[in-house]
Amino acid sequence: MSKRTVYLILALGLVMSACGNNKQGDTIDTSSANCQFISTKDSSRLNITSVPNDSDAAKAFLASCINPYTKLYAQDPEAAKQGKKQYAYQGCSGCHGGNANGLMGPSLIDAKWHYAKHISDKGMFETIAGGTNGSPPEWGSMLIWHNQVDGHTGEGLDTDTILKIIAWLRTQYVGGGETPWLNN
Repeated sequence: MSKRTVYLILALGLVMSACGNNKQGDTIDTSSANCQFISTKDSSRLNITSVPNDSDAAKAFLASCINPYTKLYAQDPEAAKQGKKQYAYQGCSGCHGGNANGLMGPSLIDAKWHYAKHISDKGMFETIAGGTNGSPPEWGSMLIWHNQVDGHTGEGLDTDTILKIIAWLRTQYVGGGETPWLNN
């Protein structure tokens, strides 16, 4: 048997073992995907992986760092209401205001990004998922919201919920100029 044949058999075995064998509760490793998340707090890696109950949109985002809801919500105001509902239900308005234009925390809809990485949905996801250190001090710390990150708030949020909130925030943008989150 040639080396090439052995490699093909090994590769086929790996693919077969990865497909369809996940039991309820197992996670699907996305570490080989191009999308890796970095904590806004300390630049460490955020280990957020796909889980069996993730939506197709969440799985696509975890593999590509492109939020499928962003373009959808930009084109369909009715669909965007799902993100607005989650924004209100999850208590985001307590810090960022009912219209996301700031309160105790910064505005999330203008061009004055506290963190430059918020210019992308991936960057905003990293901040919501893993929280912040509270800079400037008057804003306090952003809590950890993703249910896969240690220290999360309450039961935590799943990937899909965070993506819907981000997509709704993008539909509320009043900063003018470029909107790179729609260019994917």
